Amino acid sequence: MKLFKEILFPLIAVVAAFIVGGIVILIIGDSPIQTYKLLLGSAFSWPDGIGYTLFNATPLIFTGLAVAVAFRCGLLNIGAEGQLYVAAFAAAWVGMKFGAPDPGNTFVSQIVHLPGIVLVPLCCIAAIVAGAIWGGIPGLLKAKFGSHEVINTIMLNFIAVALLSYFTQYHYKVPGDPIMQTAPTSPSSNLAHLGKFIPGLPARIPLNLAFILAIVACILVYIFLWKTKWGYEMRATGANPSAAEYGGISIRKQIILAMAISGGLAGMVGINEVLGYRHRYYDGFSANYGFVGIAVALLGRNHPVGVFLAAILFAILLRGGIFVDAFTMHVSKDIVDMLQGIVIVFVAAEAIFRGPLKQFGLLKKAKV
Repeated sequence: MKLFKEILFPLIAVVAAFIVGGIVILIIGDSPIQTYKLLLGSAFSWPDGIGYTLFNATPLIFTGLAVAVAFRCGLLNIGAEGQLYVAAFAAAWVGMKFGAPDPGNTFVSQIVHLPGIVLVPLCCIAAIVAGAIWGGIPGLLKAKFGSHEVINTIMLNFIAVALLSYFTQYHYKVPGDPIMQTAPTSPSSNLAHLGKFIPGLPARIPLNLAFILAIVACILVYIFLWKTKWGYEMRATGANPSAAEYGGISIRKQIILAMAISGGLAGMVGINEVLGYRHRYYDGFSANYGFVGIAVALLGRNHPVGVFLAAILFAILLRGGIFVDAFTMHVSKDIVDMLQGIVIVFVAAEAIFRGPLKQFGLLKKAKV
């Protein structure tokens, strides 16, 4: 079965990573069973564990989808980190300038006062467009001049962070504020927390409507890639550029389009960060979401469903790592980074498992 083939190796990679991690924990001097109970149990507790796990998964879903779309076109987007920073700042800027002012904020002058029903979609569009533009730049450079997207996206990460730090420090930070952040956005730009709709989920947990938007993004990306002509052309370009071009597909157009869509998806992290959580742009807010998104896409096989599940797994590790660090004697939260790294190594080294699986006849049954 095709589904069996798609989930088999990622599942084996995760199990193998936990086995190797358990051996390391044992060598360090702690109990693997107790450590994993803390790691997984804390992430599945209600309401804080599940609430924070899903909140942590939200940006990883967006960046995982961003990297997956680029991968499907044969491109490697290393610039999701810069794209999400640019998008977050764009969302914050629109939220500051186009909404009713915060009563305690007299620093930023508003251009116009828009109601929340207009302001929230406008902020979302600003984030997506800003990310798409920042992602489209390396796509355009590759399509027109042949420059490699990996180098361009990496360099644009540095440019984005430095440029936004400058604007935050010298133009949009409230005078006297010791924290590197902009003035707050308008309260009318805030996204509602899911605690308002889910009984038993406290409003203090920052899980917000951006998580629902992430699920919608997974559905839309699937429809786009597998149910539309444009998605087919993009996947054909990634599978065999020469054959796609021979079939009348514009390779240059697909490269630019893929990188722009990828950047737009990464930019949706800004919706969760600014509109749903901090309600301002905070310099250095990303916990390497753009880079972890690469691992999420690889583990998820560049498929929206796989990306969603991989993002949940990585969020579980992120949440549980806090409790492992606090309640074990020798193991620190670095176990999370180790497990993530081992998972990716095993996913990349898929051939390690093919021999034993063929010997037991599992691959033959799956017709791989």
